[in-house]
Amino acid sequence: MSNESTNGLSSDPRPEERVRFWEARAAGIDAAASVPAYTPTAEDLRIFARVAALGSFTQAAEQLRLPRATVSTAVQRLEKRLGARLLQRTTRRVGLTGDGQAFLDRCVPVLDSLDELGGFFHRPDGPLDGRLRIGMPLGMSAGAVMARLPEFLARHPALRIEISSSDRRADMIAEGLDCIIRVGAVVDESLACRPLGALHLGNFASRDYVRAYGSPDSPDDLARHWLVDYRPNPSDGPAQFEYLDAGAGRTVRVSMRSRITVDNSAAYQAACRAGLGLIQAPPSVVRRAPGLVAVLPDFLPPPMPVNLLFPHFRHPPRRVRVFADWVMEVLSP
Repeated sequence: MSNESTNGLSSDPRPEERVRFWEARAAGIDAAASVPAYTPTAEDLRIFARVAALGSFTQAAEQLRLPRATVSTAVQRLEKRLGARLLQRTTRRVGLTGDGQAFLDRCVPVLDSLDELGGFFHRPDGPLDGRLRIGMPLGMSAGAVMARLPEFLARHPALRIEISSSDRRADMIAEGLDCIIRVGAVVDESLACRPLGALHLGNFASRDYVRAYGSPDSPDDLARHWLVDYRPNPSDGPAQFEYLDAGAGRTVRVSMRSRITVDNSAAYQAACRAGLGLIQAPPSVVRRAPGLVAVLPDFLPPPMPVNLLFPHFRHPPRRVRVFADWVMEVLSP
């Protein structure tokens, strides 16, 4: 049986304290005063919160860079001293009990307060240090953000940055990310959102494609053209050509035929360069990908919102806030 299926929880967490409780009650002494209060350590709270978020002792140990036995012992100690089962273990998953959820709801703001206290005497404009782990779209990490990252690190030389690049929707908690930069609509209500700006897009095709199929002059011509189908998430439907009708004040979507579907921006641009269809992408694509030309310049897609996401219950650390300010600089026209 897996170690995660054992709970190490006895029915009587502190036998000697229970004896004192009944002795005090028999003597007419206030029972609450006779049993010493238990104050969990910050380390045990952090470990419990991470196990609860990830649903795994093993993953929590990896993210916290602790031995798995240390993580398991910390949770068992917490349960034993509180006299309550906080986690329900199975062979495949660890989940919160009702008591565990109630305890976690009180635990998270305490940890946030401790984090703020830890930086209480730090100058608000002092140097940043530590690690900042960021999730962002592949195209953004390979484009403007990465190109100007040396500038940010020159301002904060003691800061270490880890970037996880993918066009799919990342699971911030499971992947141990401090924040995520997301382009497009935000659908996860469990995450707080800070607007960073907007990403402007254009319509592009390769020169070889234009030679083979011509260049569309209006959206009416799209019926005889091909579109590279971009679906970063399995649940996404077929891509459509979008453009902003300024006169009507609305976004128009045109269904087009496609012969290739891709799930990341690198393949999206490569398919366009290979002449497989039109794409809608930031103008910086043209600068990085010789051979592409702009088409339908009067029918541009609506700008896509760019947001910084972080857990709803957590006040973002200063390094996250400073990084967000810098990204706004990068995205500003």
